[in-house]
Amino acid sequence: MKLLRVGTAGSERPALLDAEGTLRDLSGAVTDIDGALLADDAALDRIRSAAESGELPALDAAGLRVGPPVARIGKVVCIGLNYHDHAAETGAATPAEPVVFFKAADTVVGPDDTVLVPRKSVKTDWEVELAVVIGRTARYLESDEEALAHVAGYAVAHDVSEREFQIERGGTWDKGKNCETFNPLGPWLVTADEVADPQNLSLKLWVNGELKQDGSTSQQIFPVAEVVRYVSQFMTLYPGDVINTGTPAGVAMGQPEPKPYLRAGDVVELEIERLGRQRQELKDA
Repeated sequence: MKLLRVGTAGSERPALLDAEGTLRDLSGAVTDIDGALLADDAALDRIRSAAESGELPALDAAGLRVGPPVARIGKVVCIGLNYHDHAAETGAATPAEPVVFFKAADTVVGPDDTVLVPRKSVKTDWEVELAVVIGRTARYLESDEEALAHVAGYAVAHDVSEREFQIERGGTWDKGKNCETFNPLGPWLVTADEVADPQNLSLKLWVNGELKQDGSTSQQIFPVAEVVRYVSQFMTLYPGDVINTGTPAGVAMGQPEPKPYLRAGDVVELEIERLGRQRQELKDA
């Protein structure tokens, strides 16, 4: 299933995109798309049955904002330097273990919402990423199979980053990763049953129509299952938590001088095979 949330920010309603591309209203069946729903197999089965029977009312998608596909996210766990080519372009050694950092849940916005360039920013950068959404409480998982069984689905994430704040201002990466609007998510949460192999998805990102990133999840250093298993050794993952799994080569930081960092007025578009497409116009904060 392709689950999404539509409407003005803070007042989104749950919806489903059916096999014919028609937007269907789920608000009569469930209150929202959140961790509680994703952990409820019976509720998900009811949604599937309603979708297959054609009983869900259609929504007019014209002019309707798409919000983040998951409400009330507890935490956004991020994996850095998780593609061989991205580590190489930044001059970093291949990590021996996953590099883990966090984004606050309040950085998450809709897939086509405005992204704000922070005040005094000179190095705002782009990163297309596969997001994993957790569907079952995960702690101390022991195998790849067990890890994938705890995944509710997948989505497109844009891990916007301010490199000067991240790298040159001391401390950890947090200052460059947690600026407002720095994690567009969606358009859909595609349930795990529709993604046969999360290690065989193409990722692309364009800036002002120019292709900048063109990669595949097959190039991840630590595959999705290993990432979920690994993270569960250090923290409990709850339904509705999100893991951003890293970005392929092609970010501004890895390009020759003068590096083409983002500015107000730029337009970023990104997509992941079968998971949908995002478009953001940048404005000054």
